[in-house]
Amino acid sequence: MRAAGSRAARPAPAYALGVRAALTVLSLGLAAALGALATGSVVMARRVVTPSRRQPDTRILALDTAAQTITLSRTPDTELPGRYGLFTTGTSDYVKLGSVLSEDATSVKRKLLTHVGPDARLEPDAAFSGWYFDHPEQLHLPFTPELIGSTVGPCPAWLFPAGDGDTWVIQVHGRGTTRAECLRAVPVFHALGITSLVVSYRNDGEAPRSRTGTYALGDTEWRDVDAAVGFARRRGARRVIVMGWSMGGAIALQLSLNSAHGDAIAGLILESPVVDWRVVLQFQARAERVPAAMSRFAIGALQNEWASPLTRTGGAIDLDRLDVVARAAELRHPILILHSDDDGFVPSDASHSLVAARPDLVQMQVFEVARHTKLWNYDQERWSGSIRSWLAEQGLAGD
Repeated sequence: MRAAGSRAARPAPAYALGVRAALTVLSLGLAAALGALATGSVVMARRVVTPSRRQPDTRILALDTAAQTITLSRTPDTELPGRYGLFTTGTSDYVKLGSVLSEDATSVKRKLLTHVGPDARLEPDAAFSGWYFDHPEQLHLPFTPELIGSTVGPCPAWLFPAGDGDTWVIQVHGRGTTRAECLRAVPVFHALGITSLVVSYRNDGEAPRSRTGTYALGDTEWRDVDAAVGFARRRGARRVIVMGWSMGGAIALQLSLNSAHGDAIAGLILESPVVDWRVVLQFQARAERVPAAMSRFAIGALQNEWASPLTRTGGAIDLDRLDVVARAAELRHPILILHSDDDGFVPSDASHSLVAARPDLVQMQVFEVARHTKLWNYDQERWSGSIRSWLAEQGLAGD
């Protein structure tokens, strides 16, 4: 029997139960959305710093060994004029490509500059490349293999001696590639009596692996190149030019700002360089249609210690320190930038901004159409002439 004054429990109104259910669903949905955002951001951040293998970006549609031609699926790269390379699998792992012979909406036929025999078998998936030369022997110039001692261990290099050995250029390759990327530039410097040292750096697949095995986007890799500058000085170099390609440009800029050998660095040549990583990462996120919130979260994760166990960076990457436009006042070496406004991977915006910030030190040769690190391939005469002219202006054209 109910005690006097007590009230029986009343069931909650239906609308209240509905509100609670809706709030529960919304909470779960929000948690799921935030979880997906965090997961996607970590994946994106990890991709940025993880050394990657070359990925197929075109397909071989036809191979005519009698006419020595190859037909590729059409992409913004495969349609470019000039000389290039193609990474393949099958009876050849790399072939050189010449000019475009014909094209339509979906395919491009190019001349083969590497002889392919009638019994050749190439798999359809292939990767288009601006390397052209993939082994130092192809330059037909004297060279020696060297090992550069760095804090992570011995880093392989190729040394192409020239002139009296007073002036050297150290070539620094980009992200996801190896030192063969730089071979195109060696003959230009060799003809001017400038010794070339083509180097590797930590985690690039040729040099030793760091503890984390990931890139620091130039924030630590410059130390390996600094060791190469020391190597050059011990071998008699009095003036050192540093040429960086793509991420190698970011490395060269950090070297310029931080090296104890700054007095020996005579200038930088930057080909399609990364000058500000935020600009590059935001551009690539938009190109891949990554939600803006996810890209912001990924960029933030790279810069924070709490995320480093997830991104596997081993610590925060200071993108402010890598933003050379913001640090332009600290620059002290003359710089030549070669960049295409149609780069397609590393936008030229930050390069233009660096010229505007330091017109007293920085010159820029603006290309069009050429795409990322393919300026030599697209217009070798202009590319080489720009370097020769700048070296002459700086008094670095050899003795």
